Amino acid sequence: MLNSALKYLHLSPASDLPALEGLRQFKAVVVVDTDVHETMMWDVSRWLIDSGCLYALVWGKDCEQWREAIDDAAQEAVHYEDVPEAQRVFITAHEDEELEEAFWFARHRAIHPAHDLNLTLILHIADVPRREELEAAYHDA
Repeated sequence: MLNSALKYLHLSPASDLPALEGLRQFKAVVVVDTDVHETMMWDVSRWLIDSGCLYALVWGKDCEQWREAIDDAAQEAVHYEDVPEAQRVFITAHEDEELEEAFWFARHRAIHPAHDLNLTLILHIADVPRREELEAAYHDA
């Protein structure tokens, strides 16, 4: 996926969730740099799934809890029924890795078996945005 488009979105813990129009069938790298209330974690997870995220990679604070929340949101979206592989959402947590390793995995290994995910969203949840730094690290991975 070296030629995929990249978008960056910063959310603070108090942010409202914007509409993610035109992002059907995309990959999200969720970079969590701050503590987030559990209700926001659930809201963001549902919002990602409802927006068309088919592969989510989580790195940072509480990333295993984030992975579980996104997985639960994906299951909730299909009423906890089995889904065909084409509709399956893949979620990974990268808690014991450097961010650069998670970005490398996102670029080179995070592949959906049924869809070309040509858009990657870096969802940065933090008090202060770091767009240039994170985009550069992603491209260097």
